Amino acid sequence: ELRHYFHMYPELAFEEVKTARRVADTLRNHGIEVKEGIAKTGVVGLIKGGKPGPTVLLRADMDALRLNEEANLSYKSKVPGVMHACAHDGHTAGLLGTAMILNEIKEQISGNIKVLFQPAEEDAGGALPMIEEGVLENPKVDAAFGIHLMGTVNEGVIQLKKGPLMAAPDVFKITIIGKGGHASMPNLSIDPICISSQLINELQTFVSRRISPILPAVISVTTIHGGDTHNVIPNTVELSGTIRTLDKEVREWIPGAMESLIKNITETNGASFRLEIKKGFPPLINNEEMTDIVAKAAAKVVGDENVRFAKLPNMGAEDFSYFCEHVPASFFYIGISENKEQPLSHHHPEFQWNDKNLKIYMEAMAQVALEYFEIKSCDKQLMKNNT
Repeated sequence: ELRHYFHMYPELAFEEVKTARRVADTLRNHGIEVKEGIAKTGVVGLIKGGKPGPTVLLRADMDALRLNEEANLSYKSKVPGVMHACAHDGHTAGLLGTAMILNEIKEQISGNIKVLFQPAEEDAGGALPMIEEGVLENPKVDAAFGIHLMGTVNEGVIQLKKGPLMAAPDVFKITIIGKGGHASMPNLSIDPICISSQLINELQTFVSRRISPILPAVISVTTIHGGDTHNVIPNTVELSGTIRTLDKEVREWIPGAMESLIKNITETNGASFRLEIKKGFPPLINNEEMTDIVAKAAAKVVGDENVRFAKLPNMGAEDFSYFCEHVPASFFYIGISENKEQPLSHHHPEFQWNDKNLKIYMEAMAQVALEYFEIKSCDKQLMKNNT
């Protein structure tokens, strides 16, 4: 019911007012301590275990996408132009279910659980402002875990990976400044459209020939704006797109190298340029020990045969990466694809998945927390014995 409610009333980044209110009310109804209004619409619930111990943070994102839903569902979005097309409705509902499970057995737990409901993962990112407002303190968080319901992974499968999992998503904007004029006399102009086409091609060679093939990087030009009519060469053309990297040194090297490339091409053609690069989230790098904990927990939920380690990272992005920078953390995928030959496309107007996958979400997230407490309790006892 919660998942259907969130799906019917989706809200965009930092506008998750109804969602946050429903989350907070649900937590309070189960006797869980709640803090609201963190980073505008973020919510944190605190479950205090019956015995002292570490604090683990479990995170879900709440925001939807600016998209008209075309899926044939009884609980279809009632908000025109806004849709949950990336399963965040499931993340929010699933974490609430996890909180209910853990709250029922809290007296048996040696430690605390923070359930964190984050705004704006799809946009500017709500993780960092929530961290800046103190969600990792009082009590201090010792580890963090997050889940994404994933359309490229089969139902019943939990997929994980140690080390780099997702990329840093930086954004660029290039303005090519030429000299406009009559299209019949291009010799009297400096054509920014021709220069832009040359630059787009060179940017692809730039990736394949100047960056090591074993260090993944993507530069995609995704918008081109220039010109207003068929017989006028414009003064300027604007290009924008994304830079995706996993390696810190490659990420730091690309802006300067891009600037040199653009400068060479524009100066050769008598034009000038402006380059703006906006840093996005850092790459998401999973802690090895925390990922081992996820693997052990996942096997208890879906069986060893359905726990898969991904061989390669993907170049998508996730601002859970900020939690990974501050505490030992691991982010993993739960499959929602019914047909391995036809994976689900996230951010698609017909995106839909079966509610039954929420059961695995709740069991897996709850089991991960319990495994973490068990391991830390064993570590503490071992240290005591050694002493």
